[in-house]
Amino acid sequence: MIETIELKEGVTATIEDKTLKINGLKGQTKREFSYPGLKIFLKNNAVIVETEKDQKKMKKMIKTWAAHIKNMIRGAEQGFTYKLKIASSHFPMSANVKDGQVIIKNFIGEKKDRKARIVEGAEVRVEGGHIIVESPDREKAGQTAANIEKATRIRGKDRRVFMDGIYITQKPGRQL
Repeated sequence: MIETIELKEGVTATIEDKTLKINGLKGQTKREFSYPGLKIFLKNNAVIVETEKDQKKMKKMIKTWAAHIKNMIRGAEQGFTYKLKIASSHFPMSANVKDGQVIIKNFIGEKKDRKARIVEGAEVRVEGGHIIVESPDREKAGQTAANIEKATRIRGKDRRVFMDGIYITQKPGRQL
């Protein structure tokens, strides 16, 4: 079985060992593709994933790899953006970016700052009451947004009353 993924204009790909690197306008994405019985190679401006076995499991793996490669191409070409909203009703909360972390101050009146790790390769900026996470790698952008949202999770209080926090409002491809 063979799966062919065409490269768009302005997007280039290289394979070194088992690592696929895709370059585009928004940056570079890279990922290691290693699985017994599957091969990945470049041919005529396309990435080809191939297996000689015609098994159900191999077909699933080829489709999974193809989805990852399409995400890499889209990320290198357009990038991925997550938008988060800072919601505070009881105490005014603020957030800023410093040293690879998002620092959240005065969350529900706490004296200690809460911190969320920014995954290497993702860019975060705070614009008023919104936080924008951008990256050419979908997984890095998504993990960074999840880290920020998780840092403001409320424990030990009624969530219906204490609705303060930072929440993801927009993901790539859809608005929540």
